[in-house]
Amino acid sequence: MDIIDTHCHVVSADLAHYPRAPLGGKQSGWATTRPVTADGMAQRMDEAGIAHAVLVQATTAYGYDNSYVLDSRAQRPDRFLAVGTVDPLRPDAAEHLEKVTSGGLSGVRLFTSGSTVPTQGEWFAAPESFPFWEKAAELGVTVCLQMRLGPATAQLDALLDRFPSVQVLLDHLGYPDIAASPGDAGSAVAKLAVHPGLHLKLTHRNLEPLHAAGKEAAAFLDPVLTSFGARRIAWGSNLPAAEQSLPELVALADEVLADVPEPERHEIFGGTARRLYPGLPG
Repeated sequence: MDIIDTHCHVVSADLAHYPRAPLGGKQSGWATTRPVTADGMAQRMDEAGIAHAVLVQATTAYGYDNSYVLDSRAQRPDRFLAVGTVDPLRPDAAEHLEKVTSGGLSGVRLFTSGSTVPTQGEWFAAPESFPFWEKAAELGVTVCLQMRLGPATAQLDALLDRFPSVQVLLDHLGYPDIAASPGDAGSAVAKLAVHPGLHLKLTHRNLEPLHAAGKEAAAFLDPVLTSFGARRIAWGSNLPAAEQSLPELVALADEVLADVPEPERHEIFGGTARRLYPGLPG
């Protein structure tokens, strides 16, 4: 099966050429204690049988400086694509987006909440960001959105209503609270399928609670798969933020999705990624 990892992070050991500048001013624990270089990521991919991966900017290590993901992509174009972090509120956001996507980035990421940014920002939907979103729709650029569903879901709905053709890939499915109630979490995520450009990135953040839920996992997976369809869901490992090895993360996804029909599994593990990132090697 063609497996594409749509969400892994690389961090260089060369601090002189790639100094740390984490968004929020605090470096994440995983970037400090278990960083993986681009060469290390390629080795782990070989161990897991993964030919291609999308390197997503390690925002909690480098902030808006996308140098390392770009250099990693340039050194191994046969293995990697690069997604970089950008600021949609900068005055020249539209022009900047066109520049960075023509300069090596195959997609961009907005980091509105995470381990070093605990308060969910709603700035991603501010009117000042509209030129960015207009340009993203025009260019057909996939925008990864790291956010937590909840109070900010209303802003996401409004934004996607305004820009229905923009391709948004929701990191970690927006962190739905699967552990509290797989059924409620599934219903909340399924409602978002009304937005045709919205796609879901399924990672260990979701797969671990789904695995723990056992048979109850179907209460989440069934409505999400029915509403979105497998063609709008893509798997990502989140290595090395995830503590498991890459083969273990692939096995986790395999086990949780064991009852999903094979054609749909092919979409989740590779097909969706190839549509979102047509620059991936064949």
